Amino acid sequence: MAKKDIINEKSLSFLETYLNNAAPTGYEWEGQKIWMDYLKPYVDEFITDTYGTAVGVINPSAKYKVVIEGHADEISWYVNFISEDGLIYVTRNGGSDHQIAPSKIVNIHTKKGIVKGVFGWPAIHTRSRAKEEPPKPDNIFIDTGCKTRDEVEALGVHIGCVITYPDEFHVLNKNKYVCRALDNRMGGFMIAEVARLLHENNVKLPFGVYVTNSVQEEIGLRGAQMITETIKPNVAIVTDVTHDTTTPMINKKVQGLAEIGKGPVVAYAPAVQQKLRDLITETAEEKEIPFQRAALSRATGTDTDAFAYSNGGVASALISLPLRYMHTTVEMVHKDDVENVIRMIYETLLKIKDGDTFSYFE
Repeated sequence: MAKKDIINEKSLSFLETYLNNAAPTGYEWEGQKIWMDYLKPYVDEFITDTYGTAVGVINPSAKYKVVIEGHADEISWYVNFISEDGLIYVTRNGGSDHQIAPSKIVNIHTKKGIVKGVFGWPAIHTRSRAKEEPPKPDNIFIDTGCKTRDEVEALGVHIGCVITYPDEFHVLNKNKYVCRALDNRMGGFMIAEVARLLHENNVKLPFGVYVTNSVQEEIGLRGAQMITETIKPNVAIVTDVTHDTTTPMINKKVQGLAEIGKGPVVAYAPAVQQKLRDLITETAEEKEIPFQRAALSRATGTDTDAFAYSNGGVASALISLPLRYMHTTVEMVHKDDVENVIRMIYETLLKIKDGDTFSYFE
């Protein structure tokens, strides 16, 4: 594939719409509708399950099945307790960061619609410098402007309502994409772009491609665990995000070295099947796609683990997008890395052949 911009105006517009829509863990369906609508011209059929994982299938009658996967959900909060004076206390839905909460505007999702609120915090003038209390999961709270619990409940807010941040997509310095939920809505975007390129380039592969946007990754890879049993793939290429470790206060000796703009990060881990990983890196070298490497320990912590250890073992690999400020509302990635993940997956699919190649992965 020629080295030219992959992301066009239509795909960028889709990305912005997709990111700006809230899709918290357990409530991904509206985002999945947006994703499926974009993907529809590029696949032959869809598979969905009861929890909302969506799969666009190319060549569904083929014997061999290759999954390319991202996950659709974003971190959020639940309403956990409403005090008598109308303040809302929360519990996590996924790995939400309590330290970034104070002063953030929030959307509380109710059957009556969105209720706006703010994570309040005591003013600096009122806090003790000697014993300054940091934000903690049990002391952050949301103020909706109500004086009593009854007023809050009259808005439609109740225990279990999900809470998201409204921060929307923007571009910094022409090539840095910034938003909440790039982890891992970017994965869904990148695999959709692979499907678009296969369609636009009239590529006919001798195996089925299962473009899989899994739910509930943020609370334990649950969507991937379910859908891999449905698909029963031979191969899974998973994409997620990983930390840019060049920003302040990150220990590279512990976290490794990765940087946005330097290319996708290929994982080395027990769950990563070596032959598939080598096919990916050799393809990248041949096509002059820049990439980085990361050594992971017992688990990747991504949907790769769910696919790898399912169905008696599935040859799986992980390609990660380097990202700054994970699980905040200002997650940041580089446009070049996004395009190079797409190229890497696309070119790897072209390298995979039927028959002998699939035996090679076994």
